[in-house]
Amino acid sequence: MITMIAASSNAHKIKEIQSIMSKFGVKVVSRKEAGVPEFEIEEDGETFEENSLKKAEAIMKATGKLTVADDSGLMVDYLGGAPGVYSARFAGEECDDEKNNEKLLKHLEGLPAEDRKAKFVSVITLMFPDGNTIVARGECPGRIIETPTGENGFGYDPLFVPDGLSKTFAQLSDKEKNSISHRARALEKLEEILTEREIF
Repeated sequence: MITMIAASSNAHKIKEIQSIMSKFGVKVVSRKEAGVPEFEIEEDGETFEENSLKKAEAIMKATGKLTVADDSGLMVDYLGGAPGVYSARFAGEECDDEKNNEKLLKHLEGLPAEDRKAKFVSVITLMFPDGNTIVARGECPGRIIETPTGENGFGYDPLFVPDGLSKTFAQLSDKEKNSISHRARALEKLEEILTEREIF
């Protein structure tokens, strides 16, 4: 079985990636499990693609093995695509989810529903030891509501209602969210690419 090292230590993300990669005989392990020393990867790219690549490349160079990384965030039309790659630190370097949500709502204060369109984006990058990469992008369109609603999820989930639904991401069960989320769609795309190209 081939081992793939995830740049993330997020068990939930790794489980989602594993569910796809197991079909190709690939076992996904966290960087910690792989014994990769802790070091900071500067996410200073201007796109999710750039940051995802930076993370994958850093771990691949540290291990010499097949690596997977993802970068994701929220893009709001009215804000020209912000917070985008700054989603996790929208309200400053030391901010938390609550502060980020407060800042977002302040920017959109008083706007009608039609001006509150947004989308969650996820970009997954596989990097092979020879430097070749496979990139898959997934998007989940929706809108930002005026009041945080729901207890599940994290980040901007309590403010985001996906198109076609009346509930926020934070009101959905993990199973419901994972069937339509941006990461689920990126993973679907990744599976398509790997199947088409017969990589494994």
